[in-house]
Amino acid sequence: MEQYKRDFIDFMVSCGVLTFGDFLTKSGRKTPYFINTGNYKTGSQLNRLGHYYARCIYDTVGDKLDLLFGPAYKGIPLAVAASSALYEDYNLDVGYCFNRKEAKDHGEGGSLVGAKPDNSSRVVIIEDVITAGTSIRETIPLIKAIAPEAEIRYEFISVDRMEKGIAGKTAKAEIKEEFGIEVTAIVTVKDIIEHMSDKIDVEPIKRYMEQYCE
Repeated sequence: MEQYKRDFIDFMVSCGVLTFGDFLTKSGRKTPYFINTGNYKTGSQLNRLGHYYARCIYDTVGDKLDLLFGPAYKGIPLAVAASSALYEDYNLDVGYCFNRKEAKDHGEGGSLVGAKPDNSSRVVIIEDVITAGTSIRETIPLIKAIAPEAEIRYEFISVDRMEKGIAGKTAKAEIKEEFGIEVTAIVTVKDIIEHMSDKIDVEPIKRYMEQYCE
């Protein structure tokens, strides 16, 4: 595993974003670990987070992107931080954009804020995590309504929990199959197990994976 991934796991733990214990997910599953990106609370934390995303994005797509789209609400600071880090680390000056939950009916109007996509845009979606893929299903029509020919091939998230849904597929696999979008995570739950194996008891996570993950 690359060192920056190990550093990212430690970073999440230090911020209280990645915690271990007994939790209940929205799906009703009892999980031994939990990820709450709402626990990033300071400028320094957001700055570091942006650099981790930028590294993952650059390693995957290089300079072949024009716009970062951050779905409201949690995707907004991620898109801003990652676009800033891409410029600082790789001299890539890409635009960022996000949506309003409710379209504005005065001023410039519309539901999108920031650099608007056009038909030549190579758009990358950036989020914290995916569960059922609801957010991306809402995001794509927003982009396509303005730029029907825009290219949307990648989505980046913090952690891939690798969990299967009711249909027996992961949300990542469903998004790939339905939209042709490749979902890439900075780290996976397998990375967390590997890195934390000498720090905590990872057996509950392994058992959880055996039951619910690919």
